[in-house]
Amino acid sequence: MEDAPWWSKLPFATRAWLVANNGDRVPAHIVRQIRQAGGSAPSDAGPTDEGQASDSYFSDEVIDWIEAVGNDEGGEA
Repeated sequence: MEDAPWWSKLPFATRAWLVANNGDRVPAHIVRQIRQAGGSAPSDAGPTDEGQASDSYFSDEVIDWIEAVGNDEGGEA
């Protein structure tokens, strides 16, 4: 994941949350922001038994990319 054009379209607070909580469950409001910015949403395991959306997580590739951005090794935060 060389450069993600959607990353720079996210609000600063959202990018900061993604870096600080990298690898954690991604809340629905952040998933919506990523989609609105043109990014691919984290994977969703589907609905739970209660019919509500289950947890969303990024792939290892995206987690590594966000870590690199957070460490200022690539991309732009």
